Amino acid sequence: MQIKVNGITLTLEDHGAKTAPAMILIRGLGTQLVHWPDELIHGFVAQGFRTIVFDNRDVGLSARLDEANTPSEADDILALARAGREIPAAYSLTDMAEDVIGLMDHLELESAHIFGISMGGAIAQILALNHPERLLSATLVMTTCRPLLERGAIAELLPKLLAREPASLEAAQTALIAEYGVWGSPGYPADDTYIRAQAQAAYKRGGPQAAGLNRQLIATLNAPDRRAALQNLHLPCCVIHGLQDSLIPPEHGAELAAHIPNSVYHPVEGMGHIITPRLAPEIVQLVSEFVRKLA
Repeated sequence: MQIKVNGITLTLEDHGAKTAPAMILIRGLGTQLVHWPDELIHGFVAQGFRTIVFDNRDVGLSARLDEANTPSEADDILALARAGREIPAAYSLTDMAEDVIGLMDHLELESAHIFGISMGGAIAQILALNHPERLLSATLVMTTCRPLLERGAIAELLPKLLAREPASLEAAQTALIAEYGVWGSPGYPADDTYIRAQAQAAYKRGGPQAAGLNRQLIATLNAPDRRAALQNLHLPCCVIHGLQDSLIPPEHGAELAAHIPNSVYHPVEGMGHIITPRLAPEIVQLVSEFVRKLA
């Protein structure tokens, strides 16, 4: 399904009973709705949630903002960063949060549970701060409340996150297998057949186009520190973070939970920075139990 929200087109899938409480899943940097394991989506449906997944702007079948007059090539962005210059953004994470509100308005959802991972977890924090009246709860997974790149981290982390176009489907599959090797969940591994199929599904939907991913990355880099604001948040929040997360250290998850009054924190042994099919049932159970206790 494609809908018009916030001046752009978003592509979404709507699973489960329309009368059930809504759970909106927000993806991380550069990834598409096809990167959610079926075990997660259908697990939430089985737990009684209307489960909504969508492509963020600039990925998959949602609007690509290629006409934005901002840097999107990896080398140009790196040059600006290394020179200590400002990197202009095509949009902000606040804009992406407003996309979610637009999605809710289009589906006539007065309120919903929000589940965000990585960049999507940052978007979920902004939603919770700006629109607490629209949220029933927020689950924040493998994310941080700090700026992504604090002083001194640019040279190490930015080159790993900036994207360049894959030359072919095979290159995209090889790249995703490598990402699972670096960022994946060692206690809940995914086999290469699954990863190749996931890469193929994403490639057929327009692929991980570098320009869009890099524009999302700049939006993430420009997002403000949320630590102070979160201390005044009064919304049920569940924080989940993998103890083997090699992208956002587990200390960031603990810090995020510490800044949100009365939040619930679940560190997960064996979990990295990717939700795999083997990990999904545990995540579904943690979130479902958290939500049931709110009733």
